[in-house]
Amino acid sequence: MIKLGKAYASTDNLILLVDKATKKEYTVDQWINQPIEAFMSNEEKFDFIKLGTQTIFLVDANQNLEALRVAGHSIREKLPVKSTAISLIGDGKEALALAEGLELSNYQFLKYFKDADDKEYALEDIFVIGQVTEADINALNNVIKAVYWARDMVNEPTSYLTATQLGKELEELGKEANIEVEVFKKGKIETLKMGGLIAVNRGSIEPPTFTVMEYKPENPSNEKPLVLVGKGIVYDTGGLSLKPTANSMDEMKSDMGGAACMAGAIYAAALNKSNKHIIALIPSTDNRPGENAYAPGDVITMYDGTTVEVLNTDAEGRMVLADAIAYANQFDPELIIDAATLTGAALVAVGTRAICLMSTADGTVNDALKASGQEVYERLVELPLWDDYKEQIKSTIADLKNIGGSYAGTITAGKFLEHFTTHPFVHLDIAGPAYHTAKENYKGLGGSGVGVRLLADFIAKN
Repeated sequence: MIKLGKAYASTDNLILLVDKATKKEYTVDQWINQPIEAFMSNEEKFDFIKLGTQTIFLVDANQNLEALRVAGHSIREKLPVKSTAISLIGDGKEALALAEGLELSNYQFLKYFKDADDKEYALEDIFVIGQVTEADINALNNVIKAVYWARDMVNEPTSYLTATQLGKELEELGKEANIEVEVFKKGKIETLKMGGLIAVNRGSIEPPTFTVMEYKPENPSNEKPLVLVGKGIVYDTGGLSLKPTANSMDEMKSDMGGAACMAGAIYAAALNKSNKHIIALIPSTDNRPGENAYAPGDVITMYDGTTVEVLNTDAEGRMVLADAIAYANQFDPELIIDAATLTGAALVAVGTRAICLMSTADGTVNDALKASGQEVYERLVELPLWDDYKEQIKSTIADLKNIGGSYAGTITAGKFLEHFTTHPFVHLDIAGPAYHTAKENYKGLGGSGVGVRLLADFIAKN
């Protein structure tokens, strides 16, 4: 955890943020003056020196925030696994960014290791000594806590994290953070006629859930709620349109990354006592080819009465999201944002480095989201939702079809979702950065918790 520090000992592991651009004089102990002077005179952005069991890290403060987060990761990699604490001398956003990168790099998912205690990192405390406030540190810790939770959920296998279990996990968040949580079970979902969620669930022996989370402070600043919708497909085989490529199912426990993102975002907002009224909707099931699985050629009637011709059962995310987006209309929201690991096309388009954004919202909303994305380095690339793309999802026997052909797959998926609301709507396709098969600095290995930091920043500033 990041804490506000007041002093350090000469035996501490130490990080010094050094402003090489201004050649600022640092009033530190004589025993580390020489390393600072040497660092000041070279062109390096990062260096370290070992003094017995102690390590002193030197980082140029005159870098962008992302470079400082990555420096935090480099420090975690160089510290002994069992280091229990480190002191960081630095000021402002730069010090917080470095601490953030260090703390996010400290995440591990060890639940299923027999020897988990031997593998566990022990860096418990990061003491920041400088011009930072305790309020800023607490807010950052709460966001990191939400990211950790989201990563845990994405990393959990479906042998544990069924739709029912996900509902239970969301109820636990509600108890901790003063969020009202209601989990709809299969009977209520059927009564509500959520045709998309029911159809996708037909191949599973596990029942679906639909979770409504509501955080409402006494005097919210928004007259109408912000509604967050997250895709909660806890495992995706593709259904009867079985995923055809080698290894394509290996990471499909991550197909609920959108649910983890949106639940994490409302969790962070509640922990930080946001003044915004926020509702999160999480439709959840696995997608299997068993039982009475829905099939290509089926026509499904959705929650709002729209009929959809199913041409690919592996386009299941948009089916469950469409019901949730239609359900959101009853709240008369100021804005609906959904997040989903929705299309392989998004991964092809932008890789793991960015999120695809599509929007019918006002340009100021899009600009604010992009600014938050740049601030936390969960960057957004905007794709169009032009009406031309409607042609690709027209069906000859129903209102819509659930795929749009070989081209512009990310956009036609967004266009499909757009149909289900007339309220301002933002779609975030996080298929690329939601899950990493190779370690990527502080974003880690496996579930990244992408989107939580982005939305936490957006909610806090808008």
